[in-house]
Amino acid sequence: MSFLVVHSLEMHYGPLRALDDVSLTIEEGEFISLLGPSGSGKTTMLMSIAGFNIPTAGRILLDGQDITHREPEDRNFGLVFQGYALFPHLTVAGNVAFPLKVRKWGAARIKKRVDEMLALVGLENFADRKPRQLSGGQQQRVALARALSFGPRVLLLDEPLSALDRMLREQMQTELRRLHRETGVTFLYVTHDQQEALTMSDRIAVFEKGKIVEQGSPARLFKSPTTRFVAEFLGENNFVKGSRANGQWQAFGTGFVLPDARDGGDDVAEATLWLRPGDIGFGQGREGDISFTATVEDFVFGGTQSRLTLRLKTGEIVFASIAADLLPDDIVGSEQTFHARRDAVGVLK
Repeated sequence: MSFLVVHSLEMHYGPLRALDDVSLTIEEGEFISLLGPSGSGKTTMLMSIAGFNIPTAGRILLDGQDITHREPEDRNFGLVFQGYALFPHLTVAGNVAFPLKVRKWGAARIKKRVDEMLALVGLENFADRKPRQLSGGQQQRVALARALSFGPRVLLLDEPLSALDRMLREQMQTELRRLHRETGVTFLYVTHDQQEALTMSDRIAVFEKGKIVEQGSPARLFKSPTTRFVAEFLGENNFVKGSRANGQWQAFGTGFVLPDARDGGDDVAEATLWLRPGDIGFGQGREGDISFTATVEDFVFGGTQSRLTLRLKTGEIVFASIAADLLPDDIVGSEQTFHARRDAVGVLK
């Protein structure tokens, strides 16, 4: 029996379908990210699981028990918001202790648990400080310690790092992965940040217009997306037109055969192929690679990787991300040879 199951969930606000027949199965101990643009339904889904939204239709099951209409406080779920929601008049220790006092834990047990949680998030020396005396990252650690303090079955996180600057956000991503490993709690994480989801998740469910359009491991979704939306949303991508006849593809102004795992299997007069900028190399490449020529229309230096704008023989524009030290001077305006591994090219079905 699966741990947490969302079955055919719907949420209607008049004619608007915030959730449209959404189903998701979550195993105990997983780190699942709900990823999508604003308004795609991911937070509505999280709030329904938390019990703050009563869905129009569908069911939510925990260990086989229907909790669709159970009150939030009876679900034993922790919740971390984007805005921390700390009590400003309480100390760090007081904030972490609050859910334990609500549950009527004894004083000695509370003290022991608060000490454990502050050590877990590295704030054992900040117990007597007020939230206003902490940095944003420290406040978020307090919010995490508080949400985990009572041993929730599931930790629900709604864009918890979006208010932090880039460096601190990356540090907190590492911290969240560590907390997930050390606690073993099931994490359900809402974000619109693709890199965040790719970095932390065991699985990702990608939302668009109230539906889950694809779900799978970060590597599978990034390397083998099956919809254009996911191919575009999970990192930059190039899209070109192609056709397949007698088992051979024509695209990028050249002909090639794709591996079985990438090939659609049927001849088609028109299809969309994709290739990420970082998978385009300069020069002929190795035996078996796809080689094509293109005119370099623009070059932007980007430090380790530079960005090239290429016009293919077909007239289509693609972008490449290539180490600057591999490129000749005055490359703009010249016709050059580029290559890509055959398994880096995908076909949208």
